[in-house]
Amino acid sequence: MSSYTNPRLNRSREESERRLKEARDRRVRSGSANPSTPLWRSLLRLFLLLLVVGTAILAGGLAWGRLTLRSGVAGSGGTSFTLPTGNLEAQLLGLYLSVRGSDVNNPAGASDEPVPFTVRLGDTAATIGDRLRQVGMVRDAELFRLYVRYQGLDGRLEAGEYTLRASMTLSEIVTALQHSRAAAFTVTVREGLRTEEVAELLAAAGVVNGAQFLTVAKSGRFDYPALKDRPAGAGLEGYLFPDTYEIAATATATQVVDLLLGTFEQRFSPAMRQQAADRRLTIFQVQTVASLVEREAQLAGERPVIAGVYLNRLAKGMALEADSTVQYALGYDAKSRSWWKPLALDDLRKDVGPYSTYLSLGLPPGPICSPGLAATQAVLQPAKTDYLYYYAKGDGSHAFARTFEEHQDNMRKYGR
Repeated sequence: MSSYTNPRLNRSREESERRLKEARDRRVRSGSANPSTPLWRSLLRLFLLLLVVGTAILAGGLAWGRLTLRSGVAGSGGTSFTLPTGNLEAQLLGLYLSVRGSDVNNPAGASDEPVPFTVRLGDTAATIGDRLRQVGMVRDAELFRLYVRYQGLDGRLEAGEYTLRASMTLSEIVTALQHSRAAAFTVTVREGLRTEEVAELLAAAGVVNGAQFLTVAKSGRFDYPALKDRPAGAGLEGYLFPDTYEIAATATATQVVDLLLGTFEQRFSPAMRQQAADRRLTIFQVQTVASLVEREAQLAGERPVIAGVYLNRLAKGMALEADSTVQYALGYDAKSRSWWKPLALDDLRKDVGPYSTYLSLGLPPGPICSPGLAATQAVLQPAKTDYLYYYAKGDGSHAFARTFEEHQDNMRKYGR
């Protein structure tokens, strides 16, 4: 074996090794001068990787929501949510509400009990949601707010009065809160009021103009079967049925009168009309006698007895001698500030026209007030007695008599 070495080859190897060493030295010097550069670059690469992966997951989730969540929620029979393109907030809300679909579509409770609820002017979806949660209409106030926002209804929930139920779903509640009830007045028309008093009551409650109500009520131009047997020119006295009414704030005088008349038409039942016919009385005559009973009787048990007294006197052709008809004829008394003036004996002797039942025979021209249903039924089913007189004892009750002599005894006993 030869030991000869080529000098030129050795120089070439040495030169290569020198260059490799210089390159390693430069890399080392570069790393020691800026040791943080490789870490910064690594963190940047990691961030970009996470951003790409997160975006891909979000896009995939939204795409999955469009394709599957809508059909899944809709298939359950509840509210479904579309995931619109181009609006990230709407997409996220839709995805969130889809995931919460069972909470959106299931009511907070099972009760059908009506619950009054008020939305005040200036209330936001957040404040409304809080109050709905407090009264048990929704479980999650924030879910309510997000649902309203998703539907674009932030400014469309109306201030007003509502009737809600715990059995309503979230979407049903939101729909209901877009249609408030018109403001209404609750008014009780008491038994025994004459038309002028009803007008004053409604005006004081702010329901209608009293003068307009009187004009409509006195004209009497309404087409109800119960009104057919009234004499020509008769108003609606006796037909404005006493009851508790809820009247819309927008109601006109004509609509209010129609409401009271419609209630009378309904409450004066077919059976009662047959009873009147059996007694050979018209509805107008029944209401006229019932109005006297309403004003004269203070105790419920005495209504049929007093009704019997009037019917007995009519059958015998006797004057009715009812104080209340004189009061009606005299009208408003400024001294007592009443439409029913306290009477003196001299008042009973005054000729106040056909309403003076002390001087005139038969029924007065018409009813003197709005009698309640009990007074009307008392006329249709009067007590079977032979009483012709009654006298007030002063405690709300009356002493009844068959003869004038007995009546005089009661007058002396209980004295005026």
